[in-house]
Amino acid sequence: MNALSSYKILTITHKSTALKNIGNFILPGMDCSRHFEDTLQAIKTDLQLDELLYVSTCNRVLFFFVSNRDANQQFIEHFQSCVYPTLPADLSLASVSKLYTGEQAVYHLLSVASSVDSMVIGEREILRQLREAYDRCYEASVTGDCIRLAIRLAVESAKEVYSTTRIGQKPVSVVSLAVRELLAKNPDKTAKILIIGAGQTNTLAGKLLLKYGFTNFEVFNRSLSRAQSLAKMLDCPAHKLEDLSEYKDGFDVMIACTGATEPVVTTDIYTKIIGEDISKKIIIDLSIPNNIEQNIIDAFFTAYIEIDGLKQIVNQNIAFRETELVNVQSILSQRVQNFTKIFKARQVELAMREVPTQIKAIRHHALSEVFKQEVSSLDEDVQELINRMMTYMEKRCIAIPLKAAKEHLAGVISTKK
Repeated sequence: MNALSSYKILTITHKSTALKNIGNFILPGMDCSRHFEDTLQAIKTDLQLDELLYVSTCNRVLFFFVSNRDANQQFIEHFQSCVYPTLPADLSLASVSKLYTGEQAVYHLLSVASSVDSMVIGEREILRQLREAYDRCYEASVTGDCIRLAIRLAVESAKEVYSTTRIGQKPVSVVSLAVRELLAKNPDKTAKILIIGAGQTNTLAGKLLLKYGFTNFEVFNRSLSRAQSLAKMLDCPAHKLEDLSEYKDGFDVMIACTGATEPVVTTDIYTKIIGEDISKKIIIDLSIPNNIEQNIIDAFFTAYIEIDGLKQIVNQNIAFRETELVNVQSILSQRVQNFTKIFKARQVELAMREVPTQIKAIRHHALSEVFKQEVSSLDEDVQELINRMMTYMEKRCIAIPLKAAKEHLAGVISTKK
């Protein structure tokens, strides 16, 4: 039997179902460490798994486990009944999941860690998420030596992929590209930046701007509480969006991204904000449809960065990253092939740990049971001699197989380098 056959992955991703469905498979209440531990321990027990790792992101739920049970349709049905007993009637685990076994499971884990299987190829966030998931599952005592070895392989493989291929080159985040375009225009780090909208996109933009040393912000949003949340991070004033037309303190950069379907910065509002200021402004519109009225770009002195142009760059950069997939797949395949040898050697090493205990038990049984009468009839000097001889033989019998196992393991690992 393949030494890796006990490795299995059951996963639901953006590739196997619509994103809106994935939320149904995220285990609830897992922010609580006690609930997290109890839930995973129950899953491990109910499904008779030896080890378990649970990973959840916005576009992926992954169960990586070790078990000698056959991974078939019946197993998936049992999995659903144990883990997802209240799934909506129009969903079934079998219809939206993928199941990988043995080397395929290990290869898939490496693909996930290296972002080959991600929505955005080359993004490294998944590696951090995988490591954090492992740490939590380790603390919950549901992982073991097999998953530890596989996670170490996944991390090492991802590092090799990122350091030796170009899969992570050229940004594919609209926000990071927008900030890069802004930096290319060389604004002063004290430039006043108006952030219109306090959602995820502008929050990320704010984090990047802080990272690059910008310090002068003001935030506008329909919900004042959301504006205040982002403003707290940026250490700046927060305003309701309806107050934008009354803003008189000037600006150098405007970044807009809201959920509005009509422009929130109209020509009339912009005219009031700008006043007599005729200096060039940098306008960044990350909304679909646009939040900034097109007439502003035509009528005023601006440098305009808009999402359609950025998306063209994103598509070009994604295509560039995809050209690296052949090189990445070659690295991962070689890693899995080497891991098969390492895994087998590790099993030998673990098995050898029992040798000293077993030999000691044989010695004790021989002296206390099998040859008890014969030995007890001998004088004390002879008994002492026999005991010393048995001790010597015990040490030698222990040392020989352990040395052979270590040499075998060292030889296997050296072929990996």
